[in-house]
Amino acid sequence: MHRRFSLAPITALALLTFAAALPSALSQTRLDVFVTPIPNVPFSAVIKVERAMVLPDGSIANLKTFRDIGRDSVGRIFNESRELLPESSTKTPQVLGIHLYDPQTRVSARLNPLERTFRSGVVNRPPATVPPALLYASPTGNTVPQNEFTKEEDLGTREIEGVLAHGVRDTQTIPADSSGTGKEILITDEYWYSEELRINVVLKHNDPRTVSVSMTVTQVTRAEPDANLFKIPEGYTRVAGDARD
Repeated sequence: MHRRFSLAPITALALLTFAAALPSALSQTRLDVFVTPIPNVPFSAVIKVERAMVLPDGSIANLKTFRDIGRDSVGRIFNESRELLPESSTKTPQVLGIHLYDPQTRVSARLNPLERTFRSGVVNRPPATVPPALLYASPTGNTVPQNEFTKEEDLGTREIEGVLAHGVRDTQTIPADSSGTGKEILITDEYWYSEELRINVVLKHNDPRTVSVSMTVTQVTRAEPDANLFKIPEGYTRVAGDARD
Protein backbone atom coordinates (compact mmCIF):
# COMPACT_ATOMS: atom_id res chain seq x y z
CA MET A 1 0.00 0.00 0.00
CA HIS A 2 1.35 3.45 -0.92
CA ARG A 3 1.70 5.93 1.91
CA ARG A 4 0.78 9.55 1.34
CA PHE A 5 3.41 12.29 1.47
CA SER A 6 3.30 14.44 4.59
CA LEU A 7 5.65 17.26 5.55
CA ALA A 8 5.20 16.70 9.29
CA PRO A 9 7.30 13.55 9.84
CA ILE A 10 10.07 14.47 7.40
CA THR A 11 13.12 16.26 8.75
CA ALA A 12 14.77 19.24 7.10
CA LEU A 13 17.74 17.05 6.15
CA ALA A 14 15.44 14.50 4.54
CA LEU A 15 13.72 17.24 2.55
CA LEU A 16 17.07 18.57 1.32
CA THR A 17 18.18 15.08 0.34
CA PHE A 18 14.90 14.45 -1.47
CA ALA A 19 15.06 17.79 -3.31
CA ALA A 20 18.61 17.11 -4.44
CA ALA A 21 17.73 13.67 -5.74
CA LEU A 22 14.58 14.76 -7.55
CA PRO A 23 16.08 16.45 -10.67
CA SER A 24 18.48 13.54 -11.25
CA ALA A 25 15.77 10.91 -10.98
CA LEU A 26 13.39 12.82 -13.21
CA SER A 27 16.04 13.56 -15.83
CA GLN A 28 16.43 9.85 -16.31
CA THR A 29 12.80 9.66 -17.46
CA ARG A 30 13.52 12.16 -20.29
CA LEU A 31 9.96 13.32 -19.78
CA ASP A 32 8.76 16.82 -20.54
CA VAL A 33 6.28 18.63 -22.77
CA PHE A 34 8.38 20.19 -25.51
CA VAL A 35 6.63 23.27 -26.98
CA THR A 36 7.69 23.34 -30.61
CA PRO A 37 8.49 26.81 -32.05
CA ILE A 38 6.39 26.63 -35.20
CA PRO A 39 4.42 29.52 -36.77
CA ASN A 40 0.70 29.88 -37.44
CA VAL A 41 -0.48 27.57 -34.63
CA PRO A 42 -0.94 29.88 -31.64
CA PHE A 43 -2.20 28.50 -28.34
CA SER A 44 -1.90 28.74 -24.59
CA ALA A 45 -2.41 25.96 -22.07
CA VAL A 46 -1.66 24.67 -18.59
CA ILE A 47 0.38 21.51 -17.96
CA LYS A 48 -0.88 19.52 -14.98
CA VAL A 49 2.02 17.60 -13.40
CA GLU A 50 1.71 14.72 -10.94
CA ARG A 51 4.76 12.87 -9.61
CA ALA A 52 5.19 10.07 -7.11
CA MET A 53 8.67 9.14 -5.91
CA VAL A 54 9.84 6.25 -3.79
CA LEU A 55 11.77 7.61 -0.81
CA PRO A 56 14.72 5.77 0.79
CA ASP A 57 12.47 4.46 3.58
CA GLY A 58 10.08 2.95 1.03
CA SER A 59 7.31 5.51 1.49
CA ILE A 60 5.82 7.40 -1.45
CA ALA A 61 6.10 11.17 -1.94
CA ASN A 62 3.08 12.35 -3.94
CA LEU A 63 3.75 15.75 -5.49
CA LYS A 64 2.00 18.09 -7.89
CA THR A 65 2.41 21.34 -9.75
CA PHE A 66 1.22 23.11 -12.89
CA ARG A 67 2.95 25.16 -15.58
CA ASP A 68 1.72 27.72 -18.10
CA ILE A 69 2.88 27.31 -21.69
CA GLY A 70 2.17 29.22 -24.89
CA ARG A 71 3.11 29.88 -28.50
CA ASP A 72 2.21 32.82 -30.73
CA SER A 73 1.60 33.05 -34.47
CA VAL A 74 5.26 33.66 -35.32
CA GLY A 75 6.33 30.61 -33.31
CA ARG A 76 7.67 32.28 -30.18
CA ILE A 77 7.31 30.02 -27.14
CA PHE A 78 6.75 30.56 -23.42
CA ASN A 79 7.41 27.78 -20.92
CA GLU A 80 7.24 28.08 -17.14
CA SER A 81 8.75 25.92 -14.42
CA ARG A 82 7.14 25.88 -10.97
CA GLU A 83 7.92 24.32 -7.62
CA LEU A 84 6.59 20.87 -6.75
CA LEU A 85 4.22 20.79 -3.80
CA PRO A 86 2.78 18.01 -1.65
CA GLU A 87 -0.38 16.57 -3.15
CA SER A 88 -2.47 17.90 -0.25
CA SER A 89 -1.18 21.49 -0.55
CA THR A 90 -3.60 24.30 -1.46
CA LYS A 91 -0.76 26.75 -2.15
CA THR A 92 -0.17 28.12 -5.64
CA PRO A 93 3.19 26.77 -6.86
CA GLN A 94 5.83 29.48 -7.10
CA VAL A 95 7.27 30.25 -10.54
CA LEU A 96 10.94 29.23 -10.46
CA GLY A 97 11.89 29.96 -14.06
CA ILE A 98 10.62 30.96 -17.50
CA HIS A 99 12.02 29.95 -20.87
CA LEU A 100 11.41 32.21 -23.88
CA TYR A 101 12.47 31.39 -27.41
CA ASP A 102 12.08 33.24 -30.72
CA PRO A 103 12.65 31.03 -33.81
CA GLN A 104 13.06 34.09 -36.06
CA THR A 105 16.06 35.46 -34.15
CA ARG A 106 16.99 32.13 -32.49
CA VAL A 107 17.38 34.02 -29.22
CA SER A 108 16.75 31.85 -26.18
CA ALA A 109 16.23 33.51 -22.78
CA ARG A 110 15.87 31.98 -19.34
CA LEU A 111 14.33 34.19 -16.68
CA ASN A 112 14.69 33.91 -12.91
CA PRO A 113 11.59 35.62 -11.46
CA LEU A 114 12.85 35.18 -7.89
CA GLU A 115 15.94 37.30 -8.58
CA ARG A 116 14.49 39.26 -11.52
CA THR A 117 17.43 38.31 -13.72
CA PHE A 118 17.81 36.63 -17.11
CA ARG A 119 20.37 34.89 -19.31
CA SER A 120 20.12 34.89 -23.09
CA GLY A 121 21.98 33.64 -26.14
CA VAL A 122 21.59 32.74 -29.80
CA VAL A 123 20.87 29.11 -30.64
CA ASN A 124 23.22 27.87 -33.36
CA ARG A 125 21.16 24.97 -34.68
CA PRO A 126 17.80 25.26 -36.45
CA PRO A 127 14.80 25.03 -34.12
CA ALA A 128 13.14 21.63 -33.76
CA THR A 129 9.59 21.31 -35.04
CA VAL A 130 8.74 17.99 -33.37
CA PRO A 131 9.39 16.76 -29.80
CA PRO A 132 12.77 15.13 -29.12
CA ALA A 133 13.37 11.48 -30.02
CA LEU A 134 11.64 8.93 -27.78
CA LEU A 135 9.02 11.55 -26.83
CA TYR A 136 7.15 11.59 -30.11
CA ALA A 137 4.11 9.37 -30.61
CA SER A 138 3.99 9.71 -34.38
CA PRO A 139 1.74 7.16 -36.10
CA THR A 140 4.65 6.41 -38.45
CA GLY A 141 7.60 7.11 -36.17
CA ASN A 142 9.64 4.77 -33.99
CA THR A 143 10.29 5.17 -30.27
CA VAL A 144 12.33 2.53 -28.42
CA PRO A 145 14.21 -0.16 -30.36
CA GLN A 146 12.33 -3.44 -30.36
CA ASN A 147 13.89 -6.46 -28.65
CA GLU A 148 12.86 -9.31 -26.39
CA PHE A 149 12.61 -6.97 -23.40
CA THR A 150 10.66 -4.10 -25.00
CA LYS A 151 7.22 -3.84 -26.52
CA GLU A 152 5.48 -0.98 -28.30
CA GLU A 153 1.70 -0.72 -28.31
CA ASP A 154 -0.30 1.54 -30.60
CA LEU A 155 -3.08 3.11 -28.52
CA GLY A 156 -4.92 4.60 -31.47
CA THR A 157 -6.35 8.10 -31.49
CA ARG A 158 -8.66 10.01 -29.17
CA GLU A 159 -9.66 13.59 -28.50
CA ILE A 160 -7.81 15.38 -25.70
CA GLU A 161 -8.67 18.98 -24.83
CA GLY A 162 -10.43 19.46 -28.14
CA VAL A 163 -7.61 18.15 -30.34
CA LEU A 164 -7.03 14.71 -31.84
CA ALA A 165 -4.05 12.85 -30.38
CA HIS A 166 -2.31 9.59 -31.23
CA GLY A 167 -1.01 7.40 -28.42
CA VAL A 168 1.87 4.97 -28.05
CA ARG A 169 2.85 2.93 -24.99
CA ASP A 170 6.37 1.50 -24.62
CA THR A 171 6.92 -1.27 -22.08
CA GLN A 172 10.35 -2.44 -20.93
CA THR A 173 10.58 -5.69 -19.00
CA ILE A 174 13.35 -6.22 -16.49
CA PRO A 175 13.61 -9.97 -15.77
CA ALA A 176 13.34 -11.12 -12.17
CA ASP A 177 16.91 -12.43 -12.06
CA SER A 178 18.38 -9.01 -12.94
CA SER A 179 16.01 -6.68 -11.08
CA GLY A 180 17.24 -7.66 -7.63
CA THR A 181 13.69 -7.78 -6.29
CA GLY A 182 12.88 -11.40 -7.01
CA LYS A 183 10.13 -10.45 -9.42
CA GLU A 184 9.72 -9.09 -12.93
CA ILE A 185 9.54 -5.31 -13.25
CA LEU A 186 7.62 -3.43 -15.96
CA ILE A 187 8.66 0.12 -16.87
CA THR A 188 6.16 1.96 -19.06
CA ASP A 189 6.22 5.18 -21.06
CA GLU A 190 3.12 6.57 -22.74
CA TYR A 191 2.95 9.45 -25.22
CA TRP A 192 -0.08 11.16 -26.79
CA TYR A 193 0.94 13.44 -29.66
CA SER A 194 -1.25 16.09 -31.30
CA GLU A 195 -0.31 16.66 -34.91
CA GLU A 196 -2.56 19.72 -34.88
CA LEU A 197 -0.67 21.45 -32.03
CA ARG A 198 2.65 19.71 -32.81
CA ILE A 199 3.21 18.86 -29.14
CA ASN A 200 2.68 15.90 -26.84
CA VAL A 201 -0.51 16.54 -24.87
CA VAL A 202 -0.08 13.62 -22.45
CA LEU A 203 3.14 12.04 -21.17
CA LYS A 204 3.37 9.25 -18.59
CA HIS A 205 6.31 7.35 -17.13
CA ASN A 206 6.15 4.64 -14.50
CA ASP A 207 9.04 2.79 -12.88
CA PRO A 208 7.76 1.08 -9.70
CA ARG A 209 11.27 1.15 -8.22
CA THR A 210 11.75 4.91 -8.31
CA VAL A 211 9.22 7.29 -9.82
CA SER A 212 5.98 7.77 -11.72
CA VAL A 213 5.28 10.97 -13.65
CA SER A 214 2.19 12.20 -15.44
CA MET A 215 1.98 15.40 -17.51
CA THR A 216 -1.31 16.44 -19.09
CA VAL A 217 -1.91 19.53 -21.22
CA THR A 218 -5.15 21.17 -20.08
CA GLN A 219 -7.11 24.39 -20.60
CA VAL A 220 -6.05 24.68 -24.25
CA THR A 221 -6.97 28.03 -25.81
CA ARG A 222 -6.39 28.54 -29.51
CA ALA A 223 -6.48 32.35 -29.41
CA GLU A 224 -3.37 34.50 -29.87
CA PRO A 225 -1.61 34.85 -26.48
CA ASP A 226 -0.71 38.24 -25.05
CA ALA A 227 2.44 39.47 -26.83
CA ASN A 228 3.95 40.59 -23.52
CA LEU A 229 4.17 36.95 -22.50
CA PHE A 230 7.11 36.49 -24.88
CA LYS A 231 9.09 39.53 -23.77
CA ILE A 232 11.57 40.00 -20.94
CA PRO A 233 9.76 42.11 -18.33
CA GLU A 234 11.03 45.54 -17.41
CA GLY A 235 13.30 45.62 -14.40
CA TYR A 236 15.06 42.32 -15.16
CA THR A 237 18.88 42.40 -15.15
CA ARG A 238 20.98 40.38 -17.54
CA VAL A 239 23.57 38.13 -15.86
CA ALA A 240 26.61 36.29 -17.16
CA GLY A 241 26.07 33.14 -19.19
CA ASP A 242 23.61 32.32 -21.91
CA ALA A 243 20.49 30.23 -22.36
CA ARG A 244 21.19 28.29 -25.53
CA ASP A 245 20.50 24.91 -23.92
